[in-house]
Amino acid sequence: MYIENKAWIGMNENGEKICLSPRLANRHGLIAGATGTGKTVTLKVMAETFSDMGVPVFIADVKGDIAGLSSPGADSTDMQKRISDFGLDKAGFEYCAYPVTFWDIFGQKGIPLRTTISEMGPLLLARALELSDVQSDILSVIFKIADDNNLLLIDTKDLKAALNFVDENHKDFEADYGKMSSSSITAIIRAIVALEGRGGDAFFGETALSITDWFSLGEGQKGMIHVLDSQSLINDSKLYSVFLLWLLSELFETLPEVGDMDKPKMVFFFDEAHLLFNDAPKVLTEKIEQVVKLIRSKGVGVYFVTQNPLDIPGGVLSQLGNKVLHALRAYTPADQKSVKAAAESFRVNPAFDTYDAILSLGTGEAIVSFLEENGEPGVCQKTRILPPHSLMAGIDDNARDSLIKQSLLYSKYAQYKDPDSAYEFLMRRGEETAAQKAAEEAEVQKTKLLEKEQKAMDKKAKQEAAKQAAKEATARNRALRSVGNTIAGTVGRELGKNMGSSFGSFGKKLGGNVGASLGRGILSTLFK
Repeated sequence: MYIENKAWIGMNENGEKICLSPRLANRHGLIAGATGTGKTVTLKVMAETFSDMGVPVFIADVKGDIAGLSSPGADSTDMQKRISDFGLDKAGFEYCAYPVTFWDIFGQKGIPLRTTISEMGPLLLARALELSDVQSDILSVIFKIADDNNLLLIDTKDLKAALNFVDENHKDFEADYGKMSSSSITAIIRAIVALEGRGGDAFFGETALSITDWFSLGEGQKGMIHVLDSQSLINDSKLYSVFLLWLLSELFETLPEVGDMDKPKMVFFFDEAHLLFNDAPKVLTEKIEQVVKLIRSKGVGVYFVTQNPLDIPGGVLSQLGNKVLHALRAYTPADQKSVKAAAESFRVNPAFDTYDAILSLGTGEAIVSFLEENGEPGVCQKTRILPPHSLMAGIDDNARDSLIKQSLLYSKYAQYKDPDSAYEFLMRRGEETAAQKAAEEAEVQKTKLLEKEQKAMDKKAKQEAAKQAAKEATARNRALRSVGNTIAGTVGRELGKNMGSSFGSFGKKLGGNVGASLGRGILSTLFK
């Protein structure tokens, strides 16, 4: 509840208001406690208060009950008692709804929320794909090659196209980027296909979220509360954590430095925060720590919601100045050690033992320590958390659908767009290369065919020349034979006559005929 320019969150045992200074709200915070101890109510009360300040809020809704922020609370005997106990009736407490925009990566229970492969970056994407160190390095190289070759990586098919392109042309890239084994590239592609099978491909595409669209106000100048439905997303813990980390990084990279402000520009609540750090590689954990340390100067407050403070790495936990710790359970020695560590993280209140207090807290009660105006941690206080103004439970699908379509952002992000990017470019390039190869092959075949036809023509010409030569030779032989026959016949006749003249006229005639025949026969044999 926003009152007297302070965020009133609860009341201590002495009836004193426990308030968070808006000026120090961007020093980040922690809401922790076992299941069923009241973390969700605390989260709602703080979200409502920030919205009343005019500060936009982001919340990941894991169970579906955060959606109740969009509807006025329901009156009951228990609520009337709590309102009376806190004196809220005198403070003008009213049930009311808050401006809420619903988002959903899968586009089922909210406006589709997308980013591009390029904006996600190789570090977070490698975590989503659960890649090995070597595969992660190769993925980083693929991003570098894509940048150097102006390949836009928008969705998963763009990334697969780029991977296949590099694999098919690896020799062209080895000199500048190093060797990349085909087996590693294939493994990355398999991981992408597996992510697509889990619905992760719905997260990548256009229109990508412009984070500045979240810095809006709703009716009555209340900060817009952006609720990401995570009931399905939480089943894929890697994708859930990657998405939240991407949002944090996107804010850090987009927003300008603003220094200390009277109130935050935006507040993020990360539910199930332990998932952000489970099995996270060292380089990613260091990146998170860096962002958490530096994003304060961008005017953003980050609040981690988890079951145990020890779920948060020490480097991050040390940056969380505003703490709300609900009851913890200590059933085992390890649990007792965890509770002791949590108790020691608070500034001691001599009025009670923090360790015992944590174990004995009831539902809706918490140990609270907010930063004081000088920036020092406040003495921890046993605190009863105020009731929310909005509905404690979730809302039905019809009410949700109506609110989704009433949003001014619905028309901008509802439809998926597939722009001209790496996949289309490489497909065209492949088609052009294939067409060029086909043309070159056709030219080669044409040349071979022409050569074959020329050889056939040359062979035919030779055959025709040979035939012609043979004809001419035959004609010459015939001519010679005819002349020879005449000459031979004449010569032989004359010789025969001369030889047969001694035998009289009959011998002369017979000798001439015989001589002519012999002469023609001999010549015919010679010119055969």
